[in-house]
Parts: sequence; C-alpha cells; structure tokens
Amino acid sequence: MSRIGNAPITVPEGVEVIISPENSVLVKGKLGELSEKINTSIKVLLKDNIITLSRPNDEKEMRSLHGLYRALINNMVLGVSEGYVIEQELVGVGYRAKAQGQRLELSLGYSHPIIFELPNEVKLTTITEKGKNPQIKLESFDKQLIGQVAAKIRSFRKPEPYKGKGVKFKDEVIRRKAGKTAAK
Repeated sequence: MSRIGNAPITVPEGVEVIISPENSVLVKGKLGELSEKINTSIKVLLKDNIITLSRPNDEKEMRSLHGLYRALINNMVLGVSEGYVIEQELVGVGYRAKAQGQRLELSLGYSHPIIFELPNEVKLTTITEKGKNPQIKLESFDKQLIGQVAAKIRSFRKPEPYKGKGVKFKDEVIRRKAGKTAAK
C-alpha cells in the first residue's frame, strides 16, 4: 500500500487543474502553468477540488509509478500556487556572483569568469553584503527546473572537505576533514 500515492491532493483557490482523456494533467495558477504526461495505467480523478490517483494492481512497477505521479502532480500544484526558492552561498576568498538579467556571472577562483545563461522560468537575484559570503537566490514555479539549475551552478565549484570552499546550498552542512599534521 503506497502511503504517498494514496494521499489526496487538495487544489488551492486560484489553481485550475485540467485532466485530458490522454491522461495528461495541466495545472494553471497565478505563477504559471505546468503539464505532465501520466502513464495510462494510473487513473487520475478530480472531484470537489481534490485530486486522487489509483492504480490497477499491486505490482512493484505500478506501486512506484503511483507514488511518483502523485508527487509530481503535488509539486506542480504547489509550484503554480506558491513557487519554490533555492538559496546558494559562495564560500571562498574572492568568490563573487553578479546577475545581469538572466545571465549569472561567477568568479570562482578560475582564470576566467563563468557565465551561465538561466532559463526564462527561473528568476535570479544575487546578494552581496560586506563581511558575508555572496548569495544566489533562485525562484521558480517548476521544482524540477529550479533544482536542475541549482545543481548546475553548484557543479561549477563543489564544496571541498578541507576548507569548505565552493558553491553550497544555504542550509547544507559540509563534512570537514582534518588536514595534514606535521611529522615529529
């Protein structure tokens, strides 16, 4: 029994959900619109602003798809109504981030600046305060896209375990290692 798949999704006020006969779900809200193609064996039902999903049998694949599609639809509903925010922090001397529209220019200790073009669905802001690490704030209604963009930015300079330098998520804890010790 899938606890996630069986949980109903409550559609908030101002969000419109359209379920097509081809098992495609379209979710429209104040922040944007998202769509997802659902496997034909999973049935999606909308009644009284509550979405429920059901599966035909208890095979392993059906159980996993049941929970997956319920989570994807829930993420779409939350995204178009509230949106998602990811904050990242640049830890290191001389590390800088500068936003120019949808372009992010990063100085991460390489011999050249890294220029990263963001998709239009992602809103970018950079925060630079004296005495604090530079921060990157990403906002979007698409959870999958914003996570992919944040992972790409982090991949430019992953946090290293000795000094903790690199691009990290705001609440991420870096496991630190002890450095070399002098021989006696």
